[in-house]
Amino acid sequence: MAMSDRLLKAWYEGHPALVLLRPLESLYRQVVLRKRARFLAGEGEIYQSPVPVVVVGNVTVGGTGKTPLILWLIEHCRRSGLRVGVVSRGYGAKPPSLPWRVDASHSADVAGDEPLLIVQRSGVPLMIDPDRSRAVKALLASETLDLILSDDGLQHYRLARDLELVLIDAARGLGNRRCLPAGPLREPVERLHSVDALLYNGAESDREDGFAFRLTPTALVNLKTAERKAVDHFPVGQPVHAVAGIGNPQRFFNTLQTLHWHPIPHAFADHAPYSAEVLNFTPSLPLVMTEKDAVKCRAFAQPDWWYLAVDAVPSPAFVAWFDTQLMRLLPARLLP
Repeated sequence: MAMSDRLLKAWYEGHPALVLLRPLESLYRQVVLRKRARFLAGEGEIYQSPVPVVVVGNVTVGGTGKTPLILWLIEHCRRSGLRVGVVSRGYGAKPPSLPWRVDASHSADVAGDEPLLIVQRSGVPLMIDPDRSRAVKALLASETLDLILSDDGLQHYRLARDLELVLIDAARGLGNRRCLPAGPLREPVERLHSVDALLYNGAESDREDGFAFRLTPTALVNLKTAERKAVDHFPVGQPVHAVAGIGNPQRFFNTLQTLHWHPIPHAFADHAPYSAEVLNFTPSLPLVMTEKDAVKCRAFAQPDWWYLAVDAVPSPAFVAWFDTQLMRLLPARLLP
């Protein structure tokens, strides 16, 4: 088990050795609290976009379903006639220059896996730059937009925001509720009291403090041919090699089990690079991966490699709440 995996296990299941990291946690808390205090006081360089900015982020390390929710937000806003753009840090991306406009034809090495997935799925204008303020400026210079979604960026306080949506894994929660490196939190748990909405990925119903949303499998897509098959394409009990290089691979493996297949799990680090050799498993079986992994594997995919497409399905209460926020943020002429 890799060090990162052992640390994740300790954060969410407990380990007495974590107490040794408390002094480092204390220093980390001081830094992030000071950074937030400066933002609230309006100190430093803070860019205020001329169009509303909606941040979709989290306070924990690891995956919470941001990318599927951003895709849902893009389509929901488009159905209202809004012109939407996205900015992202572009984790792992190595573009020739920054900021960088992502095109569907780019490689994941250049664009980053999550930005490339978003553009290939939606065609949305998307700019990557660790400096999200600079990304927003570049995007607005090249596109006429009504709204900007920030993929992550909750802790990027150089960018002013009009709405903060925070995603939480309903099953894992906040772990031991401690900050890095003694726990999985990027900011103290009290930060959640100041955000506009909490969304619990995998929750059965809305909670007193937030909304439910779930990820629903919609199709099996062949990496080589782009052929789409229904999620019941494989028979019940079909063994498959299951590949997941995401923040919480077990969630993906559990999803395959709910489809009544027999996944042989192959967990990789979040944003892991792949090669044909790395994915050469025995015995020879169909291979199913996440869509985020698939954008890095198409060039060397085998005929029986598939990705599972999933869509975010927020609760009706969240949809109504979000529409109310759009009415508050946007001029009446933009909304139906």
